[in-house]
Amino acid sequence: MRKIDLVNKIADKTGIPKVDVLLTLESMFTEIKENVATGENIYIRGFGSFITKKRAAKIGRNIKRNTAVEIPEHFIPAFKPSKEFVQEVKTKSSKP
Repeated sequence: MRKIDLVNKIADKTGIPKVDVLLTLESMFTEIKENVATGENIYIRGFGSFITKKRAAKIGRNIKRNTAVEIPEHFIPAFKPSKEFVQEVKTKSSKP
């Protein structure tokens, strides 16, 4: 499912114009990105959490030159689904 499919589905279910649904979704995505980028986690009850994870510094390899490369510690965005979300996917999943 793409974003436009999601917008169409929400607009059909709620009766809200597609333009308003799209603007709302875009605003939500922007807020999530900005807050997670500044290190603030977002918790949505029954859905999940958007968090930042800290990756420790490590030594990597440049396989073309066969040299060691130091990768500094850094943060990455992550999503952790809620227990309800995981349970619903497990019970309704049609794929093996």
